[in-house]
Amino acid sequence: MTARAVPFHCPYCADENLRPHGETHGEWECRSCLRAFRLGFIGQLSPTNLTTL
Repeated sequence: MTARAVPFHCPYCADENLRPHGETHGEWECRSCLRAFRLGFIGQLSPTNLTTL
């Protein structure tokens, strides 16, 4: 696992008390709110499809 795949905050409570969860890559648990979540990379955006506001 690379450093970029490590979450720094829980997406539910924003606490930093995170630990790897289970055997599957990208699964994390928050020891503060007692929730487990999964991170995954979907893909890259094409700069030609982005619009500026």
